[in-house]
Amino acid sequence: MDEKEKIFEDRFDEEEISLREIFEVLKKRARIIAAITVISVLASAAITFFVIKPVFESNTTIMVGKPKNRIMDPNNPITYQEVQTNRLLVSTYGEIAKSRSVLEEVIKSMNLAMTSDELRDKVDVSLVKDTEIIQIKVQDHDPAIAANLANAIAAAFSKQVIRIMNVENVQVVDEAIPGTNPVKPRPVLNIAISLVLGLMVGLFLAFVLEFFDTSIKTPEDVAKYLGLPVIGSIPYTEEGKA
Repeated sequence: MDEKEKIFEDRFDEEEISLREIFEVLKKRARIIAAITVISVLASAAITFFVIKPVFESNTTIMVGKPKNRIMDPNNPITYQEVQTNRLLVSTYGEIAKSRSVLEEVIKSMNLAMTSDELRDKVDVSLVKDTEIIQIKVQDHDPAIAANLANAIAAAFSKQVIRIMNVENVQVVDEAIPGTNPVKPRPVLNIAISLVLGLMVGLFLAFVLEFFDTSIKTPEDVAKYLGLPVIGSIPYTEEGKA
C-alpha cells in the first residue's frame, strides 16, 4: 500500500469531522457551491419564463338537488337525511361529469381535435366542502378555450345527469370566465426549489471533492495522516518561489 492509498483509507475511516473542518471545506469550495446554485436558478428561470407555456384555469360550479316539485312542496319538507343522501350523491355526479359520454358530447359540440382521454386530462371535478355544489375546473394554454370547455362540460353534464339520475333542478351557480393569471408555471416556487436543489448539489459536490482530495495542505495534515511529528515548516512566499 503506497502513501496516497494510506491517506485515502485513513480519510475514509474518519467518522467525525469538526465544525471547523466543515467551515474550512465550505470556505474553500464556496465558488463551486455558488456557481452551481446560480446556474440552477438561472436554468430554472429560463425554463419557467421562456420554455414552459403558461396554463390558465377556469371553473364553473353546479348544484344538483332534488326535483323542483319535491323542493317546493310545503306539505312535505326535505329532511336532514335526504340532504345528507344528496351530498353523498355529489361524488357520483362528479364521475358523470368526467364520463366519456359527457366529454364526447363536448368534443362534438365544440369540434375539438382531441380524444375524450385527452380532454379528461384537462378537467378536474371536485366537491365544494360541506355543500352539494360541484366545481368543474378546466386548464388550457388559452384562457378563453378553458372557459368555453368548462361551460360546455357543465351543459353536457346537466343533460346527462337529468337522464341518468332522474333529477330536474340542475343549476349552474357560476359560469366559467377566462382566467387572467396563469396557474402554471409558478415562477417563485420553481426558482425557490431550484435554489434549494442547487445549494444541496453544490454542498454535496464540495464534500465529495474534499473527500477525494488526498493532498497534504497543512502541518496538521502531516501529523494527522502520516503519523509523523512536525519539526518545522518553511513558509511559502512569492519571493521564495522566484
